Amino acid sequence: MGRAYQNRKESMAKTAGQKTRLYSRYGKEIYVCAKNGGFDPDGNLALRRLIERAKKDQVPTHVIERAIEKAQGGGGEDYDTARYEGFGPGGCMVIVDCLTDNNKRTFTEVRQAFVKNDAKLGGPGTTAHMFDHQAVFVFAGDDDEAVLEILMMADVDVSDVEVEDGLVSVYAPHTEFYKAKTALNEAMPEVEFKMEEITFVPQTMTEVTGEDVAVFEKFVAALEDCDDVQNVYHNAELKD
Repeated sequence: MGRAYQNRKESMAKTAGQKTRLYSRYGKEIYVCAKNGGFDPDGNLALRRLIERAKKDQVPTHVIERAIEKAQGGGGEDYDTARYEGFGPGGCMVIVDCLTDNNKRTFTEVRQAFVKNDAKLGGPGTTAHMFDHQAVFVFAGDDDEAVLEILMMADVDVSDVEVEDGLVSVYAPHTEFYKAKTALNEAMPEVEFKMEEITFVPQTMTEVTGEDVAVFEKFVAALEDCDDVQNVYHNAELKD
């Protein structure tokens, strides 16, 4: 199915050309991660993963370094995490993760994106229980059994391995991220990951069709226009 990869690919395509906003989001997330967990990527695995993902998304090195230097400075902004859940156009489920220094502003902006685009904002837990917090790896291949054997031999707690359109998708609990990545790298030194991150994977997909497709795309664009929004997760499967 490649659910997480497909949703990620669609999202990145819509934000292409908005490099300044992308850099800003990574800079903010790296700053918070370094400030809370330490400045050394070797000792802060979350920071290392974040830097690797930023580089894969072609975030310039100076943006990454400046965020870490800012965290080392000790002062700067204080950001809180905020999560909003609800239902988007066509009845799909949505999770919106934010980093904010003004919760009231962020709530107002996110709420407006819902209200203006035929979506319904719910309370905590409204939809999150229908997503799994997973480590996801996607790479070229066609032998899911061989990949599963590699991971099981390394004692990785695997949730699922899928093959579709020449791509292998590996799903594991988010706590198994580095264990799974190390096992795959050691067994397949030439592997190139098209996706390697911790994300929310929908347990089921919801088809969004007809006029709802355009409304959904407008809805996601409105959320991504909010400076405080870091990630938008959904279970929408768009059908033209």
